[in-house]
Amino acid sequence: MERLDGGSPVPAGLRGGIVALGNFDGFHLGHQAVIGRAIERARGEGRPAIVATFDPHPMGYFRPATPPFRLTTLDQRQDLFAAAGADAMLVFPFGPALAAQSPEQFAAHLADMIGAGGVVTGTDFTFGKGRAGDVARLAELGAAHDFSTDTVAPVTLGGEPVSSSRIRQHLIAGEPGDAARLLTRPFTIRGEVEHGAKLGRQLGYPTANLRLGQYLRPRYGIYAVRGTLPDGTILDGAANLGIRPTIEGEPVELLEPYFLDFTGDLYGRTIDVALIAFLRPEAKFDDLDALKVQMANDVEEARAILSRT
Repeated sequence: MERLDGGSPVPAGLRGGIVALGNFDGFHLGHQAVIGRAIERARGEGRPAIVATFDPHPMGYFRPATPPFRLTTLDQRQDLFAAAGADAMLVFPFGPALAAQSPEQFAAHLADMIGAGGVVTGTDFTFGKGRAGDVARLAELGAAHDFSTDTVAPVTLGGEPVSSSRIRQHLIAGEPGDAARLLTRPFTIRGEVEHGAKLGRQLGYPTANLRLGQYLRPRYGIYAVRGTLPDGTILDGAANLGIRPTIEGEPVELLEPYFLDFTGDLYGRTIDVALIAFLRPEAKFDDLDALKVQMANDVEEARAILSRT
């Protein structure tokens, strides 16, 4: 699957494509409906299927002090879009130039630079400086620039629209199962395993340390997790997500999975860690012996949960 720069002309072989347009952070049920419509149309019309996203996220650009909120990285989105059947991911670099474009300029960019044959969005899509353009305006501009437009209504689950905001709320509340129902898969953090203080190894539970980067911070605590290695190997485990309050020193936010019945060197490897179930909040223990006893309990609880999942 190709990754295209939204600020540069699209290659000839991908021009005339049907473009799914949105942020698509999380690739949840609602995003899947929009992208699915674009792919369906592309296949029916014999055109390429392109998913266009923005990076950085406009919210991060306009409100840089916003705490980390991402549900996926660009690499994760590319993998998800490819698995859905898209031919390319197009990344619009969101900065001053794009933020200043009028709806008319952005539509011209879609036609001239991207070569869009059609554009599919959600019904709440807005674009252009000050969010001046909506789907009705996009349809007018599309007609003027000779590309079709299509909109997809919000998907509901449990009587409410599926949204990235709902997913974030569930994760912040320590409800990964509820988030997974909206995502159609567990919330997954991807990162490179780093060297740490090796305290887990001393306690008998060697962990793989991952920085949280720009990911949303779910509720701090202990989770049953499932890891995926670069070669596709799947590992069950228990993980601490947070700052390890029992350990002295400067707090560092980490995801630290201990993989059950695994022996191997993961340092420097990029792995995926999916949050399956929340076990308990982070806690400060009187000493390392008490922590070790609790870790043993956490591991057995995670093993039991994952054996049923």
